[in-house]
Amino acid sequence: MPTKVIIDTDPGVDDALAILLAAVSPELELLGLTTIFGNCDVVTATRNALVLLDVAGLPDVPVARGATDPIASGYLGAVPQVHGVDGMGDGGPPLEPSRGPVQESAAEFLCRTVAANPGEVTLLAVGPLTNLALALRLRPDLDTLVDRVVVMGGNALVPGNATPTAEANIRNDPEAADLVFGARWPVTMVGLDVTEKVVLRGADIDRVTAADSSAGRHLARALPHYRAFFAANNDVDGIYVHDPSAVAYLIDPSWFSTAAWPVRVETQGFSRGKTWPDRGGTDDPAPGPWQGRPAVTICVGVAAQRVVDLVVERLA
Repeated sequence: MPTKVIIDTDPGVDDALAILLAAVSPELELLGLTTIFGNCDVVTATRNALVLLDVAGLPDVPVARGATDPIASGYLGAVPQVHGVDGMGDGGPPLEPSRGPVQESAAEFLCRTVAANPGEVTLLAVGPLTNLALALRLRPDLDTLVDRVVVMGGNALVPGNATPTAEANIRNDPEAADLVFGARWPVTMVGLDVTEKVVLRGADIDRVTAADSSAGRHLARALPHYRAFFAANNDVDGIYVHDPSAVAYLIDPSWFSTAAWPVRVETQGFSRGKTWPDRGGTDDPAPGPWQGRPAVTICVGVAAQRVVDLVVERLA
């Protein structure tokens, strides 16, 4: 049976790749998208999510609009230098969706859909974790009803990308992330430790964007701006495969090596947004802030070429 999935997303070019990959993967059953600020504001993210489902030929999959701001601070703002002003690479006039979002908020949609499928739903979060934190506040037993949470975000053993210490999704709402990593549901972190090892090279991108399909044509609009950012800032002829790597984890977790450590998220100072794992081995016997926290499954290694091949074969 396919895995039932709700994708919490802030599309975003790499979100587009992830959503389109999930849409064509028979291993997954897409129950809905919930949207969040991050790569762009939530209104733009919601429009992009609806358009992506039209592109994927899934006009009946619901989209629920989520939070406009983090739970304890203000939105840091969009990153047009990465994703374009429209969040989709500014490859032409923004496309208009065929419909609007559902009336429920993202948190309400998450709670209702999970309760209707207890123990069966995977939450795939590829943006800031605000909606998941708000859903936990709305229904405190939600973390006993979800099958698992897979997060594209964080950096356990490597530097950040939003700042030298923090990954972008976690940096956008550290307080929410700390709540999510500390809840009772099983959490897997597919963060920069692996996603920056998976590179979709220029020739791979060219294959995907040459595809004679609605997805190929959409990505041909979206990817040039994103690709140019990586060329200018990371000296890479290609792109890091952030969000699609989390989809790949759902499809075949054997491609990833993992460690299990409790995680706290820094909410203060210049390390704000850093995901700190407790790896043990310290000489302080006093109880620390990790005490009583559940272990998070953290991806620390990846069969990168297998993930690249999956993306290219299914989208090209």
